[in-house]
Amino acid sequence: MLAVAASTGIAAAAGSAGTTQLKKIGEIQVPLGKLTGFDITAVDERTQRVFLADRDHGTVDVFDGKADKWIGSVPGFVGPKKGANGKIDFGTSGPAGVLVYDNTVWAVDGNSTMKEIDLKTMKIVATVSTGGKARSDENAYDPRDHVVAGGNGDDDTPFAAFVSTTKHKLIATYALKNATDGLEALLWNPTDGNFYFSVPELDKDPAKNAVAVFTPQGKLVKMIPIQGCHPNGIVAGPGQNVLLGCSVNGKKLPAQLVVFNWKTGKTVATIPGAGGADEVAYSKRNHQYYTGSAGMQAVFVVDADTNKLVQKIDMTGGMGRTHSIAASDGTGKVFIPENTDAGGCGCMSVWAPAK
Repeated sequence: MLAVAASTGIAAAAGSAGTTQLKKIGEIQVPLGKLTGFDITAVDERTQRVFLADRDHGTVDVFDGKADKWIGSVPGFVGPKKGANGKIDFGTSGPAGVLVYDNTVWAVDGNSTMKEIDLKTMKIVATVSTGGKARSDENAYDPRDHVVAGGNGDDDTPFAAFVSTTKHKLIATYALKNATDGLEALLWNPTDGNFYFSVPELDKDPAKNAVAVFTPQGKLVKMIPIQGCHPNGIVAGPGQNVLLGCSVNGKKLPAQLVVFNWKTGKTVATIPGAGGADEVAYSKRNHQYYTGSAGMQAVFVVDADTNKLVQKIDMTGGMGRTHSIAASDGTGKVFIPENTDAGGCGCMSVWAPAK
C-alpha cells in the first residue's frame, strides 16, 4: 500500500496546460536498505534512467524510470560522515550532486572530489580532486567544452570548480569570498554557454542574494542580484525563464519562489506561499515546475506557463524529508526520494499527473 501525502489544490488559470495535479503512483525500494540520507536526483532523458546520490549507502543508485524498478547501485563514495557533535556532517558526506550524459555519470563526493562512472560497467573510472576540504556539492555539465562545474560551498571560503571531462583534471577554481552561506545548485545555459550558480547569501546579509554567472573556463562574468529568495535549487524553464528554489520559509524572509529572466536579470514572477525549497525540477511535457520543499514539509507544483501555484502536497510532520526531486519529459513522471522520517517510505517514490 502506498503512503499518500495530503494534497491541496490551488485555483489556477483556466486553459493553461500546466494545471494538472500530481498523484503518487508507485514506490521503488532499494535492496541495500531503506533510504535515510540522500541528495540530488537526476533523470537521463535518453534512457529514462533515474539516478540518486544515496549518501546513506555511499552509492549512486540507478533506477529504470519506465518500469519503475531498481537497476543497481554504484559504490565507492565516502558515505555518511559524523561531525564532532556525533551527527551526520552533510559538508563532508557524499555523494551529493549527480548528472548523466551518454553512458557516463559524474557524481560529486564529500571529500572534495568529482567521480566519473561508466554505466556500462557500473564502476567509478576516474576521480578528480577539486582541491578543497569539504564536499564538492552540486554539479552541471557543458557538452560543448566538455566541462563539469561544481561548487565547494562548505569550505571555509566557498569556491566554484571546473573539471575537464576529457583530460580528467581540474582546469580552474574561483573563490567567492563574500558568499557567506556557501554555494548551491547550478545549471549550464546552452544559449550563452555559461554556468549559473545559486548564491544564497552575500556579505552575511540574508537579504542579499544572487546568481553567479561563470564561463566554462572559470571566469566570473557577472553577479545577478536576486531579491527575497536565498536561492538553493535552480532550473531552466520555458523561454528565458529560470526558477529559483528559495529556501526561505517565512521566518527571515517571506516564503516564496522566484522566477527570473536569465538574459535581463529581472524578476519575472514571485510565487508566494511556496518556499523551503532545495532541489527544483522542470517538465516541458507537463508545463510545470516542482520543488523539493522539505523546509516547509511539502512539495509544490507550479504552472510554468503562468507562474502560478497549482498544488501543495503536504508531507505532514516532514514525512520523507522531501528535499530532492526530478522530472521526466519522456514519461511525465516525477521522482521524489523519501527517507523514513514521519512515515516516509525510505524509497524512491513515483508521481505522475492525475488523469
